[in-house]
Amino acid sequence: MNKLIIDVTKEKVFFMIINNDNSYNITHENTKNNYEKLSLLINDFLKSNDLNLNKISEIYVNRGPGSFAGIRNSFSIVKAFHLVNKIDYYCFSFVDFEGENDLKYENIPILCKKYNIKKNLIKPIYLG
Repeated sequence: MNKLIIDVTKEKVFFMIINNDNSYNITHENTKNNYEKLSLLINDFLKSNDLNLNKISEIYVNRGPGSFAGIRNSFSIVKAFHLVNKIDYYCFSFVDFEGENDLKYENIPILCKKYNIKKNLIKPIYLG
């Protein structure tokens, strides 16, 4: 299945789809306006690659450090995707992977497994 990486912590909003040996990515300006329409940007990116959320098996979202507003919005959207579509998600930080020589977005899923980054790290209060 396809993996989606979301990173809104840096100067650009970054999305990447990883499908077997292929990867596709896009960036957007890191602005308040883009935070407010983050789910639309994600859906547009998926559509441009002939995908939808039903074709995504895992989401990897950067938890920072970085832009607080962007991180908060990306977590909200990822949690909503998880609740509605039952998509597993992983919250990573590049700090988790210190010492790695080949630190690229394409390697995030492998590094999350290697460093035992837990699924669904952020547990909403309403789930008990």
